[in-house]
Amino acid sequence: MGVLIQGDNVCKNFGGLAAVSRVSFQVKEGEIFGLIGPNGAGKTTLFRCITGVYPATSGRILFNGKNITRLMPHETCVLGITNTHQVVKPFPDMTVLDNVRVGAFFGRGWVQREVKDAAKEAMRVLQFTGLAPKASSLARNLTLPDRKRLEVARALATRPQVLLLDEVVAGLNPTETDMMIALIRQLRDSGITIIMVEHVMRAVLGVSDRVMVLSFGEKIAEGTPKEVYTNPEVIEAYLGKSYAAGGVVNQQINA
Repeated sequence: MGVLIQGDNVCKNFGGLAAVSRVSFQVKEGEIFGLIGPNGAGKTTLFRCITGVYPATSGRILFNGKNITRLMPHETCVLGITNTHQVVKPFPDMTVLDNVRVGAFFGRGWVQREVKDAAKEAMRVLQFTGLAPKASSLARNLTLPDRKRLEVARALATRPQVLLLDEVVAGLNPTETDMMIALIRQLRDSGITIIMVEHVMRAVLGVSDRVMVLSFGEKIAEGTPKEVYTNPEVIEAYLGKSYAAGGVVNQQINA
């Protein structure tokens, strides 16, 4: 598997605050790459640097070997990078189908003329995500789990090569979480590379091939899920020095 996304010493400052500091990483084609860390660690900021919402203060980000550090979100989307949002914001007075059509109209498939019928493409995506029976429902009437799926469906309609998932499991019960994990695996099996930010450790550690950990904007660990959740620095970042000194992973990080 080749490297699809690469970050070299990425920094993002807001005034005197370094939200992301000299973070380097590689995401290989076809993998699920987890990004975890305590609140305020810089995870979503790094996401936004990748998609172009925030321009990196320094460093560079490559996609398929191309420097995308200064591109805008609509430009990275056309290239094949799309993200979901931490707080789902569908168009509430539009149908589920029309919400997904928006993604199809502005995505890589439409621009490259691979998609010629946005409604047909939207329905294909709804069938894939299990939302087809609710295609004519207004988005405002969906349950939280279905709104989460709609967020994924809208992003998927852009035909991404890389899909960045920002806390798609947050707020779901264990059964709903398992269903979302199954969908994430389906996405990867369909050929989409996944980068996911998640606070639900059971979800991100259970589905990721590799995990990177941020704390106060800096990378403190990277490796397989097992390597990461047994790392003393990671335990300390989440649970404090007393747990790290004991060398025992508390149930809070495995839950």
